Amino acid sequence: MHFGPHLLLAALEGLVTSAVLALTALGLSLVFGVMRVVNVAHGEFFMLGAVLAWAISTAISGHPALGFLAALVLAPLIVGLIALVSERLVLSRLNYNPEATIVATIGMLYIIQQLALTFYGPEARPVEPPFSYRILLPWFGYSGYKLSIIAASALLLMATWFVLTRTKIGLVMRATQYDSETAQAFGIPVDRVYAGVFALGAMLAAVAAVLIVPISQAHYLMGQDPLLLSFIVVIIGGLGSLRGTVVAAVFIGLSDGIISVFFSPTLAKIIATLLVAMVLVFRPQGLFGTASR
Repeated sequence: MHFGPHLLLAALEGLVTSAVLALTALGLSLVFGVMRVVNVAHGEFFMLGAVLAWAISTAISGHPALGFLAALVLAPLIVGLIALVSERLVLSRLNYNPEATIVATIGMLYIIQQLALTFYGPEARPVEPPFSYRILLPWFGYSGYKLSIIAASALLLMATWFVLTRTKIGLVMRATQYDSETAQAFGIPVDRVYAGVFALGAMLAAVAAVLIVPISQAHYLMGQDPLLLSFIVVIIGGLGSLRGTVVAAVFIGLSDGIISVFFSPTLAKIIATLLVAMVLVFRPQGLFGTASR
């Protein structure tokens, strides 16, 4: 292929990465933005979503789409429930102390990881995609399922934006984010908001994992890279900023896809790391974040 088709293919692969990364990073960003908790176990909720997707899809016989749709609904709900229980049993008892919650979520990371290794095993296992249709472009054929990942992610991001900006639930979350003490004084159940946000963040990561696992494989160590990339995205975009998360995810995903194809994956990682360092030096709140008062 010539340069143009190579560039288009790299951009499409980068957009798939961006779509999954935006959902994963949005969950991490919401948790910190509202709760001021750095959830180091966020990547393990992503991994749990993929592992549960494999378990659910293999348990349901028939057309692969049936198992996938069941996994897309059930896996995030189960992960959200696990996150809710973890928040109630661990984080709430620590009064959401920033230092203590970092240590606690590191502990949660290893517990979830070892439980997955014990009950799931060390093998990387594939999940069959719901359909295998290929879209014929002038230069090459491209997976229709990968394009559906981009579309599904865009719909979920728009739905999240609508909830945060146009509903009472979003108003309560934003009030808690801006000033939790004042929100509690006005009768907002801050503890319940925190629990719901922590579960929502984990569910977004699980949805991203269910979407990506048909073109990758479920593995008990697969949460490490999404966690690192999510931190890069939220640092660049601004913690708690939906717009910043989406813009940063698209930038990181596209640059990773294009630079990896034309140069090397290592160079893409180096550029992302340098960008994070520059943002931390010149704009610590992120490109779209607001400075702390």
